[in-house]
Amino acid sequence: MALEALIIWLIIGAIAGWLAGQIIAGGGFGLVGNIVLGIVGAVVAGWLLPRLGLYIGGGLLGDIINATIGALIVIFILRLVAR
Repeated sequence: MALEALIIWLIIGAIAGWLAGQIIAGGGFGLVGNIVLGIVGAVVAGWLLPRLGLYIGGGLLGDIINATIGALIVIFILRLVAR
């Protein structure tokens, strides 16, 4: 993997994790937590959304939206399990 691709993954993960934290939890999870949450969310959304027939545009903005949706799903599932 090229260094540029890794940096883009980290940036998208941080943005998506932060957005998901603002939408659901009312706050972020720290830089590392946001990055991990965003990357896991991107994987979840990349697997789940096409199976549901949802396709969000490509490019950087589409990737951020997909990762944010996935991160929201991850937070929701974690909250269900934590109860």
